[in-house]
Amino acid sequence: MALNLKRKRAEDLESRKNPKLDEVMDVNSENEEHGENESTHDDSEDSGSEGEGVEWSWKGRRDASKSKNPAPTGEEVRAIRDATDLYRSSSFKLQVRDKILTPCCPTVRPKLSRAPPLEKFLLKLHTFLMQLPAVEPQHPLEAARKLLKKGVAVPYCLPLPTEDTNWKVSFEKPEDITLVGSWPNKVSVKAKDGLNTASTSLFRCQTACSKKRIISTRGFSRKRRSISPHSPTRFEAPRDPRLTKLMDPVTDFTKLNARVCIIPTISTSSPISLHRLSPSHANIRVNSGEEGVHHPSPLYNNALLTSYSPKPHLLAMYNHIQSIPAYADALTLLRIWANQRGFGEGSKLSVKGFENAGNLWPALLELVISGEEPSSSGAVNRKPLGKGLSSYQLFKAALSCLAKHDFIKNPALVKSIATHKFPASEYQEHSSATLVDSSSLVNALAYVPLGCIDMIRHEAWKTLQTLYSSSLAIDPFTDVFLHDHRDVATRFDIVFQVDLSKAKARKLSPHESLDFGSATNHLLYNMNYILRKALGDRIHAVAFLQPSSTSDAYPSTSSTIFVGLVLNPTHAFNLTRPALAEFQELWGSKSEMRRFKDGRIAESVVWDVKTADERSHVPAMVVRHILQWHFGLSEEHVQTWQSAYDSVIRLPKEIATKYVQGAGSAMGFKGAMQAFDRLVKQVKALEGQIPLSLVNISATSESLRYTSAFNPVPLTQSLACPINIVFEFEQSAKWPDELKAIQKIKLAFFEGIATGLMNSVPGTKASVVLGLGGYHGCQRATLLDRILDDHGPMPHVVVPKKRKQAERKGKEYLDAQEAKEVYDRRFIHAPRHHRAVAALSHQYPAFSGTCRLVKRWFASHWFLGGHVSEEVVELLCAQIFVLDGKYVGSDADIPENTLSVVPSTKERGFAMVMRFLSEWKWEEGGLYVCLYGPKKEGEGEGETGAKKVEPKASSGGVWTVATEVDKDGKVWTKGGPDGIVARRIRALAGATWSYLQTIENGTFNVQGMFIHPTQDYDFVVQLNPSVLPRYVHNIAANEGLLGKGKFANARAKDQDQDLVLPGFDPAKSLFTDLQRTYSDTFRLFADPYGGDAFGAVWDPTLKEPRPFRVLGGFSSVPVKKESEKAKDKIERLGSGLIKAVVKQR
Repeated sequence: MALNLKRKRAEDLESRKNPKLDEVMDVNSENEEHGENESTHDDSEDSGSEGEGVEWSWKGRRDASKSKNPAPTGEEVRAIRDATDLYRSSSFKLQVRDKILTPCCPTVRPKLSRAPPLEKFLLKLHTFLMQLPAVEPQHPLEAARKLLKKGVAVPYCLPLPTEDTNWKVSFEKPEDITLVGSWPNKVSVKAKDGLNTASTSLFRCQTACSKKRIISTRGFSRKRRSISPHSPTRFEAPRDPRLTKLMDPVTDFTKLNARVCIIPTISTSSPISLHRLSPSHANIRVNSGEEGVHHPSPLYNNALLTSYSPKPHLLAMYNHIQSIPAYADALTLLRIWANQRGFGEGSKLSVKGFENAGNLWPALLELVISGEEPSSSGAVNRKPLGKGLSSYQLFKAALSCLAKHDFIKNPALVKSIATHKFPASEYQEHSSATLVDSSSLVNALAYVPLGCIDMIRHEAWKTLQTLYSSSLAIDPFTDVFLHDHRDVATRFDIVFQVDLSKAKARKLSPHESLDFGSATNHLLYNMNYILRKALGDRIHAVAFLQPSSTSDAYPSTSSTIFVGLVLNPTHAFNLTRPALAEFQELWGSKSEMRRFKDGRIAESVVWDVKTADERSHVPAMVVRHILQWHFGLSEEHVQTWQSAYDSVIRLPKEIATKYVQGAGSAMGFKGAMQAFDRLVKQVKALEGQIPLSLVNISATSESLRYTSAFNPVPLTQSLACPINIVFEFEQSAKWPDELKAIQKIKLAFFEGIATGLMNSVPGTKASVVLGLGGYHGCQRATLLDRILDDHGPMPHVVVPKKRKQAERKGKEYLDAQEAKEVYDRRFIHAPRHHRAVAALSHQYPAFSGTCRLVKRWFASHWFLGGHVSEEVVELLCAQIFVLDGKYVGSDADIPENTLSVVPSTKERGFAMVMRFLSEWKWEEGGLYVCLYGPKKEGEGEGETGAKKVEPKASSGGVWTVATEVDKDGKVWTKGGPDGIVARRIRALAGATWSYLQTIENGTFNVQGMFIHPTQDYDFVVQLNPSVLPRYVHNIAANEGLLGKGKFANARAKDQDQDLVLPGFDPAKSLFTDLQRTYSDTFRLFADPYGGDAFGAVWDPTLKEPRPFRVLGGFSSVPVKKESEKAKDKIERLGSGLIKAVVKQR
């Protein structure tokens, strides 16, 4: 936190007051909970670096320094560095303190004032359990039948008992009951989605398990039967069916939102030797056909060890809280971070393997604080960081450990006083990933699929990038702790919905199924493992997602699971896969022998794609093939939405097929770029035929920077979309000094270029087209500056002040002002913007597709062109990719960790832009986009960040989107959107974002996001689609019309070339006329991509009398039927084009 040191200057040193530095007190301090005075300072080395509870005094400094401004002490310097270097800002530190670590924060921790009803219930429960009568030993099936009559079903573990089972079950009252979990140590954190906070009781069985009972799950079956006889409650076992908890139905503890679980555990006096529970020991007997060969059962053994661990974990956490001042707060920060990213319980999709993984987070903090156990292999182990770190430092250290430590290749055993009983090599050989704390032998990562471990590593990297980057437009605190990051649309590049009802593994191991506790767990773990192996370096993570809130010991696992891929764009879209070990076994019929360019002959997999868009489908092709080959799931059981997104930015199949068949040149962006390059060569070859040399030809069209909503196609009768370019000639002193004369000279230049092209290139037709008139068509900046300058057009003539003010209100001045804005935007900003956006399209593979989808969304909701420019849409998309601009314009390769933060597919990029638009508070400040390079310190702060906007209904653009060359942020937003349109954009983006969440419930339809609601308009102008040239782009085009008339003849015949009119769009022309004519009457909206309707909203001020003024553009007397007259005029203006004007309200 920035320090506010107040020093009073005075000549008399004795009159100076002792200044004090009020430092933020640590709300998590132990003394604060007891109401003790916290104004003293401990100078020990173990003090936290946050400066908790410290009152700074300057005693003795008068004698130490006689200067007027004495240097700060070491403690003050450390506090200053914490605020600037550690937290990056003082506001971040205050937010962490006030919004999370405050004990009374209702959104983070349960209120202790509501605890008495829960404590009263726990005392009654303790008395009830200790008074339960014993039940005699009996056959497991007989006991289950008796309980079934009472409405209690006993969920025995696999293999289920039969009539020939020779072991029995019984019940005896517990020898001890202990309250465990996070509640006793007051480190509980509220669960997501309103789920209850667990308050857990420990049920320790008095009857010890024998050595034989650990064979073939007998011990777990006896545990389940022991908690069943007197229990009207339900069972719960989210991760492992063998680790059953008993859920008490009482949940009303005076709004405490807590639940009580009873966990049966194994007594410490059990004769089971711990060496029999090592990861390499075989405790499951399966007839595999091999005499005397029994395979290890690491997961089963880990489940047994978990039955010993609740009380040791409780005591270990208590010792950490007492010995490490910041431990409890660091654990709170870590759990909140995990809950916000689905690494826990919740009704929304959560990452598989982390449900009920509460002991993982204390083990991770302990690893950071205490370090790793020394390894016999000589590997470099993590060193301890000590106990004196602050809570925020411990939190960042834990994230760094998750991001950098490979728990799969390097097992992590926390350093303990006594050496761990099982060596790290044993865990590495028999466990997929390993993290063992110091108080038990339980592997906290035993149940987590490998792809999900990659996912938490990826999330830790993303969070560290957010915390370390000081130039992000988003608030780091909000992004790290407040935002819900569980939505799959912005989290994963590709999302699959997999129906498991028909899934069957090609190779099935009964022993492994028993070791996992259920066939479903085994199937999902193997599926994740094989997908991770097949995708290889194409991905950063492959995560399995399921709702984790279940209440059954044998959960009726949903037949649907979601698979999320975080792609590595460097390798994700490669068409060839090199050979790996067991290559043919992994790929099956897809594997084939191929000869490569370097002469090698090897097994490989090649994916066939026909278009550039299909290349982004390669990872999805891999997933579909693997699920088909290894698990028998056909394409109808594996759903993804990539093809549906592609369809909204493609021509209809009927039209696209005709283009491909009749194409005489390359199609799409490649064809447009080739045509532009040919034109540049042809124009440069005209040197000598025009008076001035051509210096540069700049492209300014979206079709030449890969961001147009639809692929460019050759000009036809139905699609005549021109591509704009800018010619720059050499300077000359022979230009005239009058603007109109310059216009005529420029027209002569264009005529010369057109004639030269037609003479040099046979078959070429070139025409000179006049613009809107005035100064718009062709300008000279010097003369415009003279008109706009304070000295007037003739600097040597002194102009009176009154005359100067009158000239500023004249038509010439206003026209020149508008022309100067057009000149700057068209000839200075547009070419520069084009080059920057084109570079981003090459640097980030998903940027182009994201722009195309977002433009399609803006157009389909009737904003693009009329209210929102295409350039500002590209800036909105760019800020998702460039972040702080560190690698913009750099030749250096972008690190993979940085690339993993930005979207790798257009679908994810589109979702991120929609979320941003739904949350962007443009009224409070603008947006700064690092489009041309890294953001310099202080840049973009004063201009846009702190500038508030007070929009009016009739004002110009309210968005402020600034760049390095546009400090004011108004080049592309001066004309719109205004306040009304900007609020509607935010509302529709919020609705789109909410609709994206329906991916989880299976009702999501991509096209539904692009269907515009029209019920809010006062009237709708319906157009005749049969006369609209761009109707083929309509989001919901009538297929019957596409096969008739001009739409069927996609390519014009030679004899009809004269009918091709570049840029001719009657719907757009009508929209422009109506918008200009009735700008004071109603607000008009339309879809420029084949829209067959306009929407209009009446200006509400029309209902009130207006003062009379000359050339007001409207009648000053309210008329009841004015709307009817306006509709008649509209129909007359659009005669032959308008089908009907429908009044809606």
